[in-house]
Amino acid sequence: MKEKINILLLGSGGRECAMAWKISQSPRLETLYVAPGNAAPYGERVSLDPMDFPAVKDFVEEKGIDMIVVGPENPLVAGIADFFEGSDVKVIGPGKEGARLEGSKEFAKEFMVRHAIPTARFMSVTEETLEQGMHFLESLKPPYVLKADGLAAGKGVIILDSLADAKDTLSDMLSGMFGSASATVVIEEFLSGIECSVFVVTDGEDYKLLPVAKDYKRVGEGDTGLNTGGMGAVSPVPFADEAFMQKVVDRIVEPTLAGLKAEGIKYKGFIFLGLINVEGEPQVIEYNVRMGDPETEVVMPRLKSDLVDLLEGVADETLSIKQVQEDERAAVTVMLTSGGYPGDYEKGKLMTLPAQTDVLRFHAGTKPGEGGAVLTAGGRVMALTAYGADIREAAAKALAEAERVDFDGKYFRHDISRDLQK
Repeated sequence: MKEKINILLLGSGGRECAMAWKISQSPRLETLYVAPGNAAPYGERVSLDPMDFPAVKDFVEEKGIDMIVVGPENPLVAGIADFFEGSDVKVIGPGKEGARLEGSKEFAKEFMVRHAIPTARFMSVTEETLEQGMHFLESLKPPYVLKADGLAAGKGVIILDSLADAKDTLSDMLSGMFGSASATVVIEEFLSGIECSVFVVTDGEDYKLLPVAKDYKRVGEGDTGLNTGGMGAVSPVPFADEAFMQKVVDRIVEPTLAGLKAEGIKYKGFIFLGLINVEGEPQVIEYNVRMGDPETEVVMPRLKSDLVDLLEGVADETLSIKQVQEDERAAVTVMLTSGGYPGDYEKGKLMTLPAQTDVLRFHAGTKPGEGGAVLTAGGRVMALTAYGADIREAAAKALAEAERVDFDGKYFRHDISRDLQK
């Protein structure tokens, strides 16, 4: 094993920034490259498209990269791990077959059924089975959940209160509302409860749990308005206590890993379990095959262990001897977004970044400007993460920083974590 390693981190959002921040602290690191990155100060920014596998390969060979850490889902679903199979570089992330857990809602739901993993009742519908789909909708109580089978940039889930609207939307989705992603639509029974995100890292044999988080998807205060990529996050999650987490391990984590193994799917990397607590019983809403965003922005700050050491455990199948230590403090992330997000918004706004406090600034949609300036470059612009003795204290610090960092059209939610504060 080399004394120090070169790492290429693929992605450009807040998730990748938080991972870059954590990776940069490792004594195992020689050089970190981030492609394409943003205006964050962690790692060396590389102008490289993560979906251009041959270009990534050329860079890997040129720079002597030892490990590729894949941030977003698209390269994984497209098979980047398979592309590098048999080469010297280690890829953190599943192959194309394992990535179907996120790449196909239908595959994920059927996988859960095969392995008796608790999830909502569902039916997969195509244009040919539209009539049966309409009958299934009639058998459900409102609200109605419709999910595009494929990746739809986080926009493929629609929840409707009216049966008539649900039927119309089902037809629209099958007619190409999300392109090929909604050629198959999964209709799901709506589950009522409170959600949380559980992150598993596995080397295919063993696994470790990372700190549990909860994110806030709606754009408006009090969880109102349109769904977004996430307006903030909190960790730990008070209801995810020892008893609840034991159920998660016994009924979901271990059956998932055993199911992958039984189906001959070699899986090395992260598994994100989107869970809902229904009267104390965990059920799976979705799988993701990478870390979540903005949850990573609270998970990484609460991870005391060396992330690179853990990732080497994944790559070398030595995860069983690694330790995961959690910071005792709470962490809360408040996301600054561009005015109008998740609808239309303007980019290129000059950001005012006052002197750094102990609040962490994870760049999400930013780009470097002239003379060290930072400009907005996306809907979600910056994740501000603060520690506190409890959730209330952490939230107060994050919100104070959200007032200080500024740009034209800035918006953020003031109530992140309020539902969990004692």
